[in-house]
Amino acid sequence: MMAWFQLWTMGFMALTFSLAVAEESVLPVAEAENGSPAEVVRKESHPVLFRQKREWIWNSYYVEEEKPAPIPYKIGQLKSNQRTEVKRFKIDGEGANSIFTVDHKGDLFVTKSLDREEKSMYHLTARMYDGNSRLIEDSGEFVVQVTDINDNIPVFPKTYNGSIMERSRIGTKVVEVRATDADDPTTANGELRYTLTQAGDRSAFEIDSITAVISARLDSLDRETRSQYVVVVQAQDTRGMASGSTATTSVTITITDANDNIASFTRKVYELQIPEDKKLNERIGTLELEDKDQIQNKDPIFTITPPFNNMFDVERSPNKDGNLMLRQALDYETRSSYSFTVHVRENNLQFPADNKDSAVTKAQVNIKVIDVDEPPVFSKPIYNFNVLEEMMVNNIGIVMARDPDRANKSIRYSIEDKDCPIGINPLTGQLSTSRKLDRELEATHMFQVKAQEEPSGLESFVKVNIIVQDINDNEPELAVDEIYVCENDMAGTVIGMVRATDKDDQLPYFSFYLAKQSANFSLIDNRNNTADIKVKQGSFSLDDPRDYSLEVGINDGGRPPKSSVTRLPIKVCRCDAKRVHTQCKATALRMGVSVHALIAILLCILTILVIVILIVMRKRYQKDSLASMKNSGEIHEQLVTYDEEGGGEMDTNGYDVSILTSARHDGSMLRHPDHHPHPSLYAMVQKPHHHTPPTACKGDMAVMIEVKKDEADHDRDGFPYDTLHIYGYEGPESLAGSLSSLGSSSTGSNLDYDFLNDWGPRFRTLAELYGVDGSECYNPY
Repeated sequence: MMAWFQLWTMGFMALTFSLAVAEESVLPVAEAENGSPAEVVRKESHPVLFRQKREWIWNSYYVEEEKPAPIPYKIGQLKSNQRTEVKRFKIDGEGANSIFTVDHKGDLFVTKSLDREEKSMYHLTARMYDGNSRLIEDSGEFVVQVTDINDNIPVFPKTYNGSIMERSRIGTKVVEVRATDADDPTTANGELRYTLTQAGDRSAFEIDSITAVISARLDSLDRETRSQYVVVVQAQDTRGMASGSTATTSVTITITDANDNIASFTRKVYELQIPEDKKLNERIGTLELEDKDQIQNKDPIFTITPPFNNMFDVERSPNKDGNLMLRQALDYETRSSYSFTVHVRENNLQFPADNKDSAVTKAQVNIKVIDVDEPPVFSKPIYNFNVLEEMMVNNIGIVMARDPDRANKSIRYSIEDKDCPIGINPLTGQLSTSRKLDRELEATHMFQVKAQEEPSGLESFVKVNIIVQDINDNEPELAVDEIYVCENDMAGTVIGMVRATDKDDQLPYFSFYLAKQSANFSLIDNRNNTADIKVKQGSFSLDDPRDYSLEVGINDGGRPPKSSVTRLPIKVCRCDAKRVHTQCKATALRMGVSVHALIAILLCILTILVIVILIVMRKRYQKDSLASMKNSGEIHEQLVTYDEEGGGEMDTNGYDVSILTSARHDGSMLRHPDHHPHPSLYAMVQKPHHHTPPTACKGDMAVMIEVKKDEADHDRDGFPYDTLHIYGYEGPESLAGSLSSLGSSSTGSNLDYDFLNDWGPRFRTLAELYGVDGSECYNPY
């Protein structure tokens, strides 16, 4: 009943508003058509042009949404205050003649069900005609409004989650949860109200029924106790009336962490054992902490009570525990244990700590030092010594190391750099020079000294710097540009300036003088490490064959003083008016050579001469050897160097056979005229000669061979006759067969080779070859 009353009230208000709008809309149209009031009066005086004012009488037209329309139902009537007997109505606009129809009485009908959420208002126009289809009333606009019913439920468009820091104040906003309703928001159907249902946890949070903002209702939220809450939000339309539609959604609320807990040691006493050789600034232990806050909110600060706060320190680890660090070296022999107290406190604490009564903020740390065998320890981290150059120093300084252990082993020192000019006493560590040092070559010598426990124990190294101190051991050197004298230079003219340099490190004070006086030039010392060369008397000419020079002496003024004399050549030049030389006479360049350079040059020359003499002697020896071989004159030597095999007696091209045949006329044809036959090596061991010479069985060739064999046996300067390496066999066509004496009988020879049997098994084969019966007749054919 209440709903129908609301609809009737809204309909009445809309009707009143529509009538007011209709009345107001007529006047501007009339004025627009008439132009002005004067024009209206003028038109009214002419009945033909007079237009009557519209006489539409509007009703309010409202349609309830979702109302079924199996048959069209009437929602109102179009009326006019003009009286006509016959009328006809025509409507145009949104839904005209489809959703909305009108009959001849002006009754307006709806033909189907409407949905306000799709379209809430329809705009139409109406015209009225008489029975003759003459327009009685011009078009007038009217609106059909679709009234809302509660046909939609609330909807939450997304999932809502929120967060709030622990210990937040009451009323702190968490999240706003909004729902939507498709019904008319100007009516109760679209007005929503929000509540938290019992399905969720309502103990810590509440929601505003209109704004849907969830806020904290407690100030004691504790993440460490509970870190998450889930609440259920209900949205209900019709302003929360029981008849309204509802929707619910779950909201997860996370409690974020704050620094509201202080760090606490997990133990009251920490026992640690540390070797004494532990490196500095390294972690030697961890002091574990307990803190319920999240790691980003943990902020512990550690302090160590004196007197060991300089020897040890506590640093915060990445997980916010305490790392115990070693700041000073441990020494078991000095102190074997340490005990101290470590305090911890929380920095930037945001709220009073929950565990302030139960936290352990003080812990005892007991450290036991473990003894280890340590390497030697030097008395200094680095040693620096000064040594004068060019001197042998036996006591430069002492490098000292000790065994830090209680055993106190002896130490042995050494320098591993073999090229180091410094030596060290292996027992005392005393340094000395092994050779003289030269500062100009190397000003500082750096090396390492090794200290090793005996025997073959641990070792350590230390760096040593030897700074070579300078002494005045270098002669000054003349530094000068080209000096020349012009032909027209007068007496007193300064023709150049000389300076001096010194390799020594001492501050020099050079003085200049002439070691040999000159008739033409003088040297003036300026007493500022320079000197001027002046012309004493002139008359110089390019045609003068003489060369000019000065013997300039320099004293460096050091301790001990060093001096030098340098020949300074002076050229004669032809100059212009500005004393710029245009032509100079070439001067002979004279260079002084030191004694060491002279000795080196002489040694090189002597070495070259010896090499040349040896080469000449070797070549001469080779030449004499070749000449002796060529002049030996033996026919068998010619046969040895022959590189081709002969073709026997039929081969007359390989060698001259007449040489062999002519041997019977002169048996010593090929013998050197200066040599006389001597017994050969075989003749010295032969048995007594046979008085009867061997007799050839046939032919002159056999006789010649026997003669040659006999000569070869008695010739101690020649090679044995059986060294015919190539011509051991003359070929198949030769009637002589083999020319080698190895295949011939030894009975024709004056030698008896039976003694070879007494020489052992190594000469057995040779004895068999020469052991021939003497009565056998030798016949090579």
